[in-house]
Amino acid sequence: MELLAGKVLRDRYQIQSLLGRQTGRRTFLASDLQTGSSAVVKLLLFGPDFTWDDLKLFEREANVLKSLDHPAIPKYLDYFEVETELGKGFALVQTYIEAQSLQDWVQSGRHFSEADLKQIARALLDILDYLHQRQPPVVHRDIKPSNILMQDRTAHSSGQVYLIDFGSVQTVVSSCTQTIVGTYGYMPLEQFGGQTTPASDLYALDATLIYLATGQHPDKLPQQKMRIVFEDRVSLSSHLTGWLKGLTEPSLELRPSAAKQVLEVLENSSLQESRQIARSKPAGSKIQVTSTGQKMEILIPPSGLLQRHLNMIGFIVIGFFSFPMFWNDILFFLDPNGWLISLLGILYLGVILKYIWNILADLMGRVRLRITQSEISQSF
Repeated sequence: MELLAGKVLRDRYQIQSLLGRQTGRRTFLASDLQTGSSAVVKLLLFGPDFTWDDLKLFEREANVLKSLDHPAIPKYLDYFEVETELGKGFALVQTYIEAQSLQDWVQSGRHFSEADLKQIARALLDILDYLHQRQPPVVHRDIKPSNILMQDRTAHSSGQVYLIDFGSVQTVVSSCTQTIVGTYGYMPLEQFGGQTTPASDLYALDATLIYLATGQHPDKLPQQKMRIVFEDRVSLSSHLTGWLKGLTEPSLELRPSAAKQVLEVLENSSLQESRQIARSKPAGSKIQVTSTGQKMEILIPPSGLLQRHLNMIGFIVIGFFSFPMFWNDILFFLDPNGWLISLLGILYLGVILKYIWNILADLMGRVRLRITQSEISQSF
């Protein structure tokens, strides 16, 4: 740090202090000599540990940040090559946000109420909705307490929330890459395989809220069937607890993927409460309903022999006997070679087989409906 203290980059950004460091990277607080405001300078340095993936992610961060315009996301200011006492590399400059990270708040002893958690969730879901609705969608891939800033409390607010560090960002159109980034404990299963979607960010957001509620990182909490178990460590309403459990669904297929939809469920507490109302099963009903978290399955058993099945059987019997007795003479008169008879016979056989299949399906088949927040599917 001493090597760069006071140094001016690009005749504009004067280094003030070190904010953070990783292998091959440094993040500094700087003063913009043109505007007099503070700025953040991120350096990517060429060195023994440098890889081309590092440069690809750094350039992607700059390009994505340059395209974004949201009040809760740092604004792009500059990007250029540098040569410093620490070595050659690239610099990315963005606006500075004066606020503490959620991780710093927890470590300082701050406790978060249910109202605080909901306000933070709303703010982050608004940011994610903005990112995920872009074309192509932007996936942050590294949402965690240290990458979320929050200003101090006010009389009517827990504090303004910001999402920072887009160093792992990915646009969905470039999802063919297998670069694995993220933070253990906040990454969903699919991210370990290099696959990320907007649902991956929602999982990380939820894991962050669980950290705020419990004071423990998710990888330190017990797991059951690959799901984070936190319920016995918090005093939250059943609605919020159920909402949190739904977003940490291990299966990508069953996890919600739309930030706006997730926000609507968070706001609509009556929806969750209505699902918990016990309803008596109608007498004689054989329909089975199973509800677990964000998924509901409805199993409809075979209907048995009904009047419409008797009608189908009657049609088959009448058609079987009437076809040769009545239609053969007429068709033979119209087509002595028998081609018309053969064609209509095949069509008639197809209709008969379809009726038989429908009858057997009703007598023996079961229908399974699966309903999640993102889709409704049907299987037999």
